[in-house]
Amino acid sequence: MSRLSEAWYRDAAWLQALRPLAWLYGQAVGARRRAYATGRKTQWRSPVPVIVVGNLTLGGTGKSPLVAWLARWLAEQGWQPGIVSRGYGGDAPRYPLYVNVDSDAAQSGDEPLMLAQQTGLPVVVDPDRPRGARKLIAAGCDIVIADDGLQHLALGRDIELVVVDGARGFGNGRCLPAGPLREPLQRLQTVDAMVINGAPTAALPVEGYGMTLAPARWRHLTDGVCYPVEQVPFAGRVHALAGIGHPPRFFATLEALGVEHDAHPLPDHHRYTAGDLRFADNRPVVMTAKDAVKCRRFANERCWALDVEARPDPTFVAWLRERLDHLQPATCEVTHG
Repeated sequence: MSRLSEAWYRDAAWLQALRPLAWLYGQAVGARRRAYATGRKTQWRSPVPVIVVGNLTLGGTGKSPLVAWLARWLAEQGWQPGIVSRGYGGDAPRYPLYVNVDSDAAQSGDEPLMLAQQTGLPVVVDPDRPRGARKLIAAGCDIVIADDGLQHLALGRDIELVVVDGARGFGNGRCLPAGPLREPLQRLQTVDAMVINGAPTAALPVEGYGMTLAPARWRHLTDGVCYPVEQVPFAGRVHALAGIGHPPRFFATLEALGVEHDAHPLPDHHRYTAGDLRFADNRPVVMTAKDAVKCRRFANERCWALDVEARPDPTFVAWLRERLDHLQPATCEVTHG
């Protein structure tokens, strides 16, 4: 996939052969959207507000850190948020699956477990998003965040947020398989806001709000002890593992922090084994928070995670606050600040 992804973002000439397939893909996506819009497919409307956070492209954009920030911010405002996720990469014996900090990533998927650990808030995994949302509402949640839910149209939504990597943008602007897009770029005209992770390197189709991903702390995998990001708790060159949508972003962060490393990019949602953490030179091993949830059970004393946090621009926070003021359900007795 990495070789194909590189071709999408440099618009390799050989991708022209895939354009007919991309056209067919776009037509199918459009037909599916029209089926929901006309009522031929049923969309469930929640009695509480639903915020969808997703992206148009395959690969990492910083969506999960924004979901974690959004959940914590809503809780600070007096809401009782819950997160519903597809749980990609997980295989639970039954659904909906309630995810807690001690859940097995093999059942829940890595991102839902990471979100549960980072927020301490209710997280439910269910391929049937409406069913998962209903479980959250039954548990007392008065607002639902749908992680990676932009294309899951069976769940109605009140706010749609699209996250894009500022450095990579939307690649060559074409749909799969000729480009990285899950939906045509025209979809941006119907979302409520676009959040741009990092400074854009080229013009984007619509205006958006800025966001940065800031390294927050070093976390020891075996005992959970954390250190300030400025206080690097290990010495020398490290092995850096990244089984995320866009590994180069993690390696660039380590470089910016002055951490010399050998980069080991792995497929997104990589299924780790103890062998992935063994290196003959016995140097420290550093990974992302998403990788860490799958390595915690067999990690050794040399393993560290670098936690990052989303920091949206104040203009986005002000916009979101205003939108939410108009979405509070009439039956909600909580005063949200």
